[in-house]
Amino acid sequence: MITPLYAAILALLLVVLSSRVIKQRMKHQVGLGDGGHSSLTRAIRVHGNFVEYVPFALLLIWMYEMMNGALILVHILGIALVIGRLLHAYGVSQQNEVIKFRQAGMFTTFAVLIVSAVLILLKYLTFLMM
Repeated sequence: MITPLYAAILALLLVVLSSRVIKQRMKHQVGLGDGGHSSLTRAIRVHGNFVEYVPFALLLIWMYEMMNGALILVHILGIALVIGRLLHAYGVSQQNEVIKFRQAGMFTTFAVLIVSAVLILLKYLTFLMM
């Protein structure tokens, strides 16, 4: 099983992103919302975006793997997802946002979602044709 490796790596990244939100909340003494602090807003959105996309992407990668998908593709998808999320987190976290990192991160994340979905559909169609 390969997908759990990438799930574990991404879980550690989630803890880092969550810790950054907590740190900003403590710094600005804000319990709910962002209190009008842009650094807290950014930390919240980096974390939020991560939890919006990563679980479903991992689920698709895992499904493809369970359908006896090509192991090299499982690794490529997992690595791409990790890189995409790191790029996005870095880009959005900067006070002077580096839009290229944010865009590259989202493009990579969307590519993982699309490629995984297409691979699953192809596997499924191949199974139906047997």
